[in-house]
Amino acid sequence: MQTAPAGEPMDAAVLRELRAIVGADHVRHADGDVTAYARDATPLFHSRPGAVVHPASTEEVAAVLRLASARSIPVVPRGAGSNLCSGTVPVTGGIVLVLTRLDRILELSGDELLAVCQPGVTCAALADAAAARGLLYAPDPGSRSVATIGGTVATCAGGLRGLKYGVTRNYVLGTETVLATGEVIRTGGRLWKDVAGYDLTRLLTGSEGTLGVITEVTLALLPAPAAGGNGLAYFPGLADAGRAVADIIAAGIVPATLEFLDARCIRAVEEFARLGLRHDAGALLIFGDDGEPAAVARRLERMAELCQARGAIEATVAGRAAESEALLAARRCTLPALSRLGSITLLEDVGVPRPRIAAMVDHIDAIADRHDVTIATFGHAGDGNLHPTCVVEAGDDEAIERAHRAFAEIFRTAMSLGGTITGEHGVGAAKLPYLAERLGAAQLDLLRRIKAAFDPAGVLNPGKVGS
Repeated sequence: MQTAPAGEPMDAAVLRELRAIVGADHVRHADGDVTAYARDATPLFHSRPGAVVHPASTEEVAAVLRLASARSIPVVPRGAGSNLCSGTVPVTGGIVLVLTRLDRILELSGDELLAVCQPGVTCAALADAAAARGLLYAPDPGSRSVATIGGTVATCAGGLRGLKYGVTRNYVLGTETVLATGEVIRTGGRLWKDVAGYDLTRLLTGSEGTLGVITEVTLALLPAPAAGGNGLAYFPGLADAGRAVADIIAAGIVPATLEFLDARCIRAVEEFARLGLRHDAGALLIFGDDGEPAAVARRLERMAELCQARGAIEATVAGRAAESEALLAARRCTLPALSRLGSITLLEDVGVPRPRIAAMVDHIDAIADRHDVTIATFGHAGDGNLHPTCVVEAGDDEAIERAHRAFAEIFRTAMSLGGTITGEHGVGAAKLPYLAERLGAAQLDLLRRIKAAFDPAGVLNPGKVGS
């Protein structure tokens, strides 16, 4: 377990100042109150904070950061803690700044196709509010029901619709951000086109809470598509599925959804959810589209035909909305299905160019064999983002160490294929040891200089990007 030494007990005078800023009910420092904030959704990382603070306004966030910078106290911004890169574990102790009280949707504009909201709003809440107005908030991370907007902006989260609609950064128009000094800045605004100065909005998106604390976000919306549907295709192996994906893109189709599961994932999902999936396939491809009903129907049928032409064992299009949702449920429940197989689930995240997905999965299987671990792989076939997942038992330190060695080799293999160590989960503390290999010394030094410009005292989420 990646356990950091317990943070220093918070000074009594600092606790008094924090209570004066946010109220006594919103400052916690006793063991029983802060234990849950010593970790996030990333297994094996744990570090106790000195205090947990729940501000309710930009002004309170600014006052906390002024105090922290003056006293050199680390501050870790946090939403729901659903990230998978140890991005909100307070590895050097200090204050965990929980932003879930800032949870209001401030504006939804159909005329401007935008929303303004606070960071504690969940992705699902924003998507539902937009849908009620006939609008679409496109980013669709797997943890959408709990993940907060602030957290998804901080990690530039992806999701199932990334191929057609892009990722979170494509929808962030502007932010209100508090710097470590307590200064409040507004980046961007309400416009799709705005090139006045450096694009600080893009820089803050994906910065993982190391450059500032985002307290308000302006997000682009789209008109909701009139219809949507999904289909599936079973293949003997992932190489066949990969060729079908290439054919779909070459045919001029950009699907809303293009997801794959390997054989281990198929079996785990079926045993978990009893969706009627086949057990005799080496790979499952889930494809989907949205738009005008007639066009959607044509494209779904065409994708099924292309899969069959590439040797699919079976290719079908869902006939009803309930069937279509069941197909997406198969993909969304992959992680909980795999988690049933052991007490610790190590879900990782790499990206490779789309034509190299099958080769990457072959490498993953060979690496798993070499290190004597079982790894199942699923992910986003449309954009080359793979999620190799290893399940081990708590207390089996040897198996956990073998898994870590396997993943280190997987990260380096992805880079050797022209890919990356993370497509959507982020760097956090988990991927920091591999960041120099991915970026090189010159770029890493530039990140540190940018970090120092935003955060001179070095208090914002230390031990992560920019450290």
